[in-house]
Amino acid sequence: MPLKGQTAVVTGGARGIGKEISLALARDGANIVIADLIAEQSEETAEEIKKLNCKALIQKVDISKTADVENMVQNTINEFKTLDILINNAGVTRDTLMVRMKEEDWDFVLKVNLTGTFNCSKAAAKYMMKQKKGRIVNIASIVGVMGNAGQANYSASKAGIIGLTKTSARELASRNITVNAVAPGFIDTEMTRSLNENIKQQLKEQIPVGKLGRPEDIANCIKFLVSDDASYITGQVIHVNGGMLM
Repeated sequence: MPLKGQTAVVTGGARGIGKEISLALARDGANIVIADLIAEQSEETAEEIKKLNCKALIQKVDISKTADVENMVQNTINEFKTLDILINNAGVTRDTLMVRMKEEDWDFVLKVNLTGTFNCSKAAAKYMMKQKKGRIVNIASIVGVMGNAGQANYSASKAGIIGLTKTSARELASRNITVNAVAPGFIDTEMTRSLNENIKQQLKEQIPVGKLGRPEDIANCIKFLVSDDASYITGQVIHVNGGMLM
């Protein structure tokens, strides 16, 4: 159990990719802080973590609000005495074509996805710097690199996360803190399952391996990036997309 005794904060950790990340890190021995707004699913995920003989702390937090994030990080330290891993996974979408996009939809997505990642990274880094060790992994997206019609706000937020990753990696490297990003392609989640079969087939035809990714594919990459095996990797964007973007 390579992460035994470590503490990992996973934003949006109650369901989907975030849940799979939470469980994967718990299987490696980490105690998990589930930072999410969805109470019922947070409880369910916490119970699964406890069955793996790890501790789980649920924090209802709006990552776009600085005070919420700082309170969550302080509660983490109070409970576990350490904060070793931060996974910035929480994100939202409000899709429409740019010419139809309302200003509040642009602001909302940027505030949660990009500002939220900044807020959590800043608050966690203060403790990691004192410890002189830490791992931060930000969830970007394939659309933050190649763009996607109807997602001007989302793709801009994910491109911003890539820039934030590279800058924070440079700032924190001397304190033994690595910062990387994982950019998923199209993953089999509740969001993609709601698409009709024709659209899903069209997506698969664009992916060289011929299938959507699984949440486990993202979690496995993150398990590596937070491990000692990845101690010399920082400021990188790891693309997990089945070859859709090369």
